[in-house]
Amino acid sequence: MAIGPRLDLRQSQSLVMTPQLRQAIKLLQSSNQEVAAFVEEELERNPLLERDERAVAVPQEAPPADAAAAVTTDTPLGDAPLDADYSNTVEDGEGFRPSVGAGGRTDFADELSGIEEMAGRGPSLRERLAEQLRLNLEDPTDRLVGAAMIALLEPSGRLSVADEVLGERLGCETARVARVRRALQRFEPVGMFARDLRECLRVQLEEQGRCDPFMLRLLDHLPLLAARDMRGLMAACGVDGEDLAEMVAELRRLDPKPGAGADDAPLQAILPDVLMRAAPDGGWVLELNPDTLPRVLVNRGFAAQAQVSLKDREQRAYLTEQLQSASWLVKSLEQRANTILKVAGEIVRRQDGFFRHGVAWLKPLILRDVAEAVEMHESTVSRVTANKYIATPRGTFELKYFFTTAISGTAGGESVSAEAVRHRIKAMIAAETVDDILSDDAIVARLREEGVDIARRTVAKYRDALRIPSSVLRKRVKAETA
Repeated sequence: MAIGPRLDLRQSQSLVMTPQLRQAIKLLQSSNQEVAAFVEEELERNPLLERDERAVAVPQEAPPADAAAAVTTDTPLGDAPLDADYSNTVEDGEGFRPSVGAGGRTDFADELSGIEEMAGRGPSLRERLAEQLRLNLEDPTDRLVGAAMIALLEPSGRLSVADEVLGERLGCETARVARVRRALQRFEPVGMFARDLRECLRVQLEEQGRCDPFMLRLLDHLPLLAARDMRGLMAACGVDGEDLAEMVAELRRLDPKPGAGADDAPLQAILPDVLMRAAPDGGWVLELNPDTLPRVLVNRGFAAQAQVSLKDREQRAYLTEQLQSASWLVKSLEQRANTILKVAGEIVRRQDGFFRHGVAWLKPLILRDVAEAVEMHESTVSRVTANKYIATPRGTFELKYFFTTAISGTAGGESVSAEAVRHRIKAMIAAETVDDILSDDAIVARLREEGVDIARRTVAKYRDALRIPSSVLRKRVKAETA
């Protein structure tokens, strides 16, 4: 059989994701704040894009007759397809308006919205420790050893490496390493560079002048404290119950991980993407948050004027490209807004009981249920609910919060949401008395009486997720505090 080159013609199909489609998908799965940042970049890059500063009147649809489950979506955006024209663009007949810079701005407004971003970032934990090292240690060798310790510092603030190992690595005596470690442990925050939890707490107690023999005995028996064995601690420390309670309270005021969170960025407030409010007739009204929703328009008047005046082919091609990019961005924002409101509206319809009565009424919900109702793909619903928050009369929730697995009911009973079951378990345990502590089996029995078929291991898993100790520890704590 001869082997040689051959020319074949084959026909195949493949899905090609255009840059515009990738941009639309990225916008869909981003929050309003992320979209606003992206739009700001486009305003700087595209001279045909302008910020829409006009006040937009939000139309409100009249809810249907069944107002108890009605959801009205307020938005200035229509349901037109992507290839339709939009009303939030400048008409071709408008006169030429000169733009400022590359962003297309026609005013010199002084924006102060990002003034907090101009504040300089403070020094990191290691930078603060290095500064204290330079101020407190004069010996150059000690400074080198201290710098090595700062470099090896763990995120919790511990330095679990033994002095002998550090001395061997640095080529110096162990006594010097121990001396430098003791000096660094007094740096702010106090308690850093400890080898274990006991040493960390001891250093903080010594700094406060409270490291007496009784506290040292308590530190030697931390496992008993973790097991809440107060009787064993009283015997080991040689104190009575009142003194032990004061010692434990003092110990709890200390920081077991002084380095944790030292370099964390300031907490950012959650800004909801969707706003929800009660309608006068008993339904719900949904709208996109106007404070975070970016609004842009295409300056077609400027584009028409420039198209006539430009003679160079490359410049005309550039202008056409920017016009197509700006138009596509406006249409993508329109489609994104419509999709978010459509999905959020369906979630509110299905979880109406939660908004009216609380967590116990939260229903099981999966992405497929919403996707089939709004006639979208599950991946689209997943992107819409990612990183999106809704402000409701019951608080601000992530849209993903309303998707919970179902727990089957007993014979003839309906399925219930796993989140509702966790809420019920928490309520049962909160209502316990010292004489009536519920075991996991007892919780299972009560839930089955209420129509929830659940296994004991599932109850234990939910209890651990809620950070609730076992019935034995709860009984011991309630007996001590009674």
